[in-house]
Amino acid sequence: MDDYLKKNFDVDAKRPSEEALQRWRSAVWLVKNPRRRFRMVADLAKRAEAERKRRKIQEKIRVALYVQKAALYFIDAVDRTSNQKIPDDVKQAGYNVSADDLASIVRSHDLKRLDSHGGVDGIAKKLSVSVENGLPSSEISTRQKFYGENKFIEKPPRPLWMFIWDAMQDMTLIMLMVCAVISVGVGIATEGWPKGMYDGIGIILCIILVVVVTAISDYKQSLQFRELDKEKRNVVVQVTRDGSRQKVSIYDLVVGDIVNLSIGDQVPADGLYVSGYSLYIDESSLSGESEPVHIEKGRPFLLSGTKVQEGSGKIIVTSVGMRTEWGRLMVTLSEGGEDETPLQVKLNGVATVIGKIGLVFAVLTFVVLTARYLTVKAIDGEITSWSMKDVVSLLNFFAVAVTILVVAVPEGLPLAVTLSLAFAMKKLMNDRALIRHLSACETMGSATCICTDKTGTLTTNHMVVTKVWLCGEESRVDSRKPENVMNSSISQKVKNALIDALFLNTAADVVHGKGGKMEILGSPTETALLEFGLLFQRDFKGRRQESRIIKVEPFNSVKKRMSVLVEGAGGGGARAFIKGASEIILEMCDKVVGKDGETVSISEEQRKNITTAINGFACEALRTLCLAYRDMETTSSNEAIPEEKYTLIALVGIKDPLRPGVKEAVETCLAAGIMVRMVTGDNINTAKAIAKECGILTSDGVAIEGSELRDKTADQMKDILPKLQVMARSLPLDKHKLVSMLRKEYEEVVAVTGDGTNDAPALHEADIGLAMGIAGTEVAKESADVVIMDDNFATILNVAKWGRSVYINIQKFVQFQLTVNIVALMTNFVCACVSGSAPLTAVQLLWVNMIMDTLGALALATEPPHDGLMKQAPVGRHANIITRVMWRNIIGQSMYQLIVLGLLNYDGKRLLNLNAPDSDATLRSLIFNTFVFCQVFNEINSRDMEKINIFKGIFSSWIFIMIMVSTVGFQVIMVQVLCNYAGTVPLSGNLWAVSVLVGATGLLVGTLIKCMPLPNIQITNHHDGYEPLPSGPDLA
Repeated sequence: MDDYLKKNFDVDAKRPSEEALQRWRSAVWLVKNPRRRFRMVADLAKRAEAERKRRKIQEKIRVALYVQKAALYFIDAVDRTSNQKIPDDVKQAGYNVSADDLASIVRSHDLKRLDSHGGVDGIAKKLSVSVENGLPSSEISTRQKFYGENKFIEKPPRPLWMFIWDAMQDMTLIMLMVCAVISVGVGIATEGWPKGMYDGIGIILCIILVVVVTAISDYKQSLQFRELDKEKRNVVVQVTRDGSRQKVSIYDLVVGDIVNLSIGDQVPADGLYVSGYSLYIDESSLSGESEPVHIEKGRPFLLSGTKVQEGSGKIIVTSVGMRTEWGRLMVTLSEGGEDETPLQVKLNGVATVIGKIGLVFAVLTFVVLTARYLTVKAIDGEITSWSMKDVVSLLNFFAVAVTILVVAVPEGLPLAVTLSLAFAMKKLMNDRALIRHLSACETMGSATCICTDKTGTLTTNHMVVTKVWLCGEESRVDSRKPENVMNSSISQKVKNALIDALFLNTAADVVHGKGGKMEILGSPTETALLEFGLLFQRDFKGRRQESRIIKVEPFNSVKKRMSVLVEGAGGGGARAFIKGASEIILEMCDKVVGKDGETVSISEEQRKNITTAINGFACEALRTLCLAYRDMETTSSNEAIPEEKYTLIALVGIKDPLRPGVKEAVETCLAAGIMVRMVTGDNINTAKAIAKECGILTSDGVAIEGSELRDKTADQMKDILPKLQVMARSLPLDKHKLVSMLRKEYEEVVAVTGDGTNDAPALHEADIGLAMGIAGTEVAKESADVVIMDDNFATILNVAKWGRSVYINIQKFVQFQLTVNIVALMTNFVCACVSGSAPLTAVQLLWVNMIMDTLGALALATEPPHDGLMKQAPVGRHANIITRVMWRNIIGQSMYQLIVLGLLNYDGKRLLNLNAPDSDATLRSLIFNTFVFCQVFNEINSRDMEKINIFKGIFSSWIFIMIMVSTVGFQVIMVQVLCNYAGTVPLSGNLWAVSVLVGATGLLVGTLIKCMPLPNIQITNHHDGYEPLPSGPDLA
């Protein structure tokens, strides 16, 4: 079976090949209800059609951007505004441009029509908006009314009745429904009303119950996925409203909003460029063109859905929602569905194998029952005499055979994965982790390595400048005593240079929030530097207005620096300011500022002293940055800002404290067999200090810089990688290379964190890409599988715990369902062969099917994780879903139940002293009742496949308790109240006690089974020193 599953039902968790997806679909056989079974499986035909639609739209956009735009140059300039009629209600609201006109200008990149409106400023005026202060919040609803909301057309949610209809498409249930209707007709004709209708009506009522319970379960799942899908598409946008910068949801954006964009952001709506620096936009998501577009005054058009590749800027929104090209494209994005997870595919394979076995047993049961019936008729000489009673008997045989097929084909197995994943995703959402792809939650349970960033993930990301080196002296920074840094011996010229370096060379902004409170909007590092600057001068805006910024080269993770060219600083001329990684900036400096403001050449000894200061700061776990400037002769924005001959102003040390609980989370990871590696762009001494503090770097671990790793040969890499715990001063390419080697050379299951645009390739390459929700760019989030909303390492650990929980819960459910399958099949088949009748009727088997399918999945697949899961090694990448431990439990429980039910069936009357006239019916009811209670207690047994204490944490799973109580309650009703329809008779208290006692004895049997030793398998050590969970039967 394992070989068959690996051959036909093995797909990759990420980017599975089309061939593998087609292969398992072809291998699936005997599907009772394709509409329900494959509801959460990608529709490859729809997906291909959606891809064709997308390409068609992209081609149209490409034509609009390139052909139509070129054609406009040959059209005479005319006043095109006269052709666009503005609706009266729009005019009355104070707006002088229509929504369609705005959409058309940007979509067609029509500069002449834009000019006819007075350019960008004219559009702002006609939209009654100030590009400086933005919109007043009071106008939001009015603008939504006239210009539309920033929402896309979505398929309406499927109503409950559609799920009921899907559940009714089950082939076996339809066959049973037909049998039930015939049974009612024949029964009334032969036995009269109402006795003749009980069997048929009982089947119909049971089918209705199964359909309704199944449909409600599926409907609730669909609502959960819809809610999560909406959250995935929600983007936080920075806008200027009421004169201050604010963060709003992309859904709340309106025409006229002033949006602030920075590197890695998604353009949230169509708009026009107002101002900015070096703004380059990646339009490949819309047009398919990979070349970035430079946005400037002469090319001010931005389209929704594109990405900011470089620079920053301010735009005015002109079109939202379905008036944008992105809106039309979004409609096709959800077509075809998401790829199925490896566990779903594996369980489809298990269901196929068991279904084939079940079909054989169902056919054999019908053949044996029919053959015995015909043989008895032949012996009695009645083979030629047929009545309606004979038809009813044969019909009942067929109904039993079909019901065996209902029970035997475990349709609920693959659907249980969906249920478990939906439950885990919802819980993780509450715990600040957004799962973007279903398979990620499952794969995280197998993670053997986490490559994590330092800043914001292991640390709090609340940065403060605590130490500074200035004019050859080190000093501690105290916000209450700023004079400690700027003492009287340091000239005003030095102070001015430092303040200019902090205020002019920044991507952050000082704004006044609600209540007039001063706030800093920007990255944590930028915020820390501005807070430091504000200690010496409070007027940030005034200082910036004294100079004119000519050119900005934003910070990126490759150059590890930010530079700006300004006019009017340092005496009125042009000056370039630069800041960034301390050793990189120091290399670019040949002078240093003295106490009197004079520039002094850096001697070798002084360079050595500054390097010592950098290392000293870093060893205190401080992030180190150097600030420098260079006076320029030219003020041209076309020339690159130089990379040499700078004058060093200061070295700052920024404290970013370790997050509470990180050390414990790292210890838990190590105990769970998950290697934690820190990959950071920081100084190696800073990285080592933090890594030691949180327990990542051990005495025998390796810490190395990215540049060193790049220079290593393949053989040297093999020696280093197993012990590599810290990689500092790394480039995004280094992270990608590390992830790729760990996956391919060592077959690790790698999770990697990332927040920047350049982290996207590594996030895409990793088995699980984890983007940061607070510090992460939209580009990083789109490439990721999971978004960590609070940027906390402990949340990553929580995702791993839930991933393991999903896998273990599915194994519990498989163990439980296979036990029920074996017992139900063998009991009915053996009894049919020996006695010529099946002890469990069609109605009873349908009820059992619901217990083990929908209710069983709800009970076992939604168990919350426990801390014990993180004391085991990770699940192997290619581990078998059914392990040796599971087979031991399945076979042991099945043997116990078969023996007990066999004894009751063949010697029950004598053992229980049943002598009444209805003793046969009583015994059959007792067997059914005992069988159900065996499953109830076996469900409790399945809560833990190895540990004896199966009650631990049972009250923390209210769904499990509710299912158990509901199952027992409805069983009492079936046996005592609905006995005519269920084919039972009311049982006495003593017989109820027997049923419960026999079922409860299964707990004791389960304990004895778990004490049975399994043969030891030789386990080889993993390359990182941990022992992996053995694959196959040795998993546990």
